[in-house]
Amino acid sequence: MKKLFSILAITALVFAGTLSSNAANVQIMPSNVQTVMAAATVSIIQDEDGTSTEEKGFHQELKERFVEGGPAFMGIVLLCLILGLAFAIERIIYLNLATTNTKKLADNVEDALKSGGIDAAKEVCRNTKGPVASIYYQGLERANEGVDAAEKAVVAYGGVQMGQLEKNVSWISLFIAIAPMLGFMGTVIGMIDAFDKIQAAGDMNPSLVAGGIKIALLTTVFGLIVAIILQVFYNYIIAKIDSIVNSMEDASITLIDMLVEYKNK
Repeated sequence: MKKLFSILAITALVFAGTLSSNAANVQIMPSNVQTVMAAATVSIIQDEDGTSTEEKGFHQELKERFVEGGPAFMGIVLLCLILGLAFAIERIIYLNLATTNTKKLADNVEDALKSGGIDAAKEVCRNTKGPVASIYYQGLERANEGVDAAEKAVVAYGGVQMGQLEKNVSWISLFIAIAPMLGFMGTVIGMIDAFDKIQAAGDMNPSLVAGGIKIALLTTVFGLIVAIILQVFYNYIIAKIDSIVNSMEDASITLIDMLVEYKNK
């Protein structure tokens, strides 16, 4: 998981640097060169009446909007998206690997207890991945000390496993909160720039403030888009964690019942 996150983080930094460099290059080009490049990157299609219209692809449109929004804030918002997705993907992979068939595990442990005792049941848990198997193993490890000791071990180790499941989730919620804030900050800065131009010109000319207002709106839109994307992943991860925790609690009760029955034989 650490290698996966490191690769995604490095890719994010390189990608963000590339976009920032492209944005800087576009800004320093003369207006006529920009016009030629824009004309070269759009596709020309023919209408039914023979007239030509220009249609931009989604990727080109997104790139142009990113550049127009300014590389400073837009680059940070993009970095929030990439890092947030890196944490989200890492959590999703971990949680999917942590998901086990609890009923099947409980049946295997019960059969092992009946046929081979505690050691056989522990061997089943050792050969099974996931937090439920780990909790079972800790409870069986203390089974010789009594059912109460096993129950305490299950509860304590269950808390440890919950912490492992929720690891790095707070970072995703952080990026969800930061992305729209950065967008709103870009909005405020864009509006300030627009009013500065009005003050310098001494005239309320729409062409003077259009650029600043456009930047303000673009940063807000991109910030909200990033927050929405990460929120979807966050809700999925939380739902997955709740499902695993419920399985852990049910499995813990089942284990204690099995140990009580085993001790009373």
